[in-house]
Amino acid sequence: MRASRLWLRLGLMAAYGFIGVVHLVATDKFLPIMPNWVPAPHLVVVLTGLCELAGVVGLLWPPTRRWAGILLALYAVCVFPANIKHAVEGISIAGLPDSWWYHGPRLAFQPVFVWWALYATHVIDWPFSRTDASEG
Repeated sequence: MRASRLWLRLGLMAAYGFIGVVHLVATDKFLPIMPNWVPAPHLVVVLTGLCELAGVVGLLWPPTRRWAGILLALYAVCVFPANIKHAVEGISIAGLPDSWWYHGPRLAFQPVFVWWALYATHVIDWPFSRTDASEG
């Protein structure tokens, strides 16, 4: 399992590294999907990009890896309202599909991102931990 967690962590770093850079270089593309209740949406998009990149750096260093996993999992929960708005309101963004063939899997995958960050950083072992049947 150790090697698989390394590969999962590297994949997480690639995913969050890519999207973090996109948040910084194409900030305006994210503005239409920001919920109306989010204050200073442009600043929030920039800050989320920086958070994603900080999470990638945190995953590199063993002393911060666990916290990076926890915070990236929380981040995935926090951006979920924007993903919902994007899907439900059918907002078109150049370069992204605008059908439910895209939005459905994207929304369904969000909990996987939460699990992925927690599992790759040893915060959780589920569902691969072995339990003793005699433990109660």
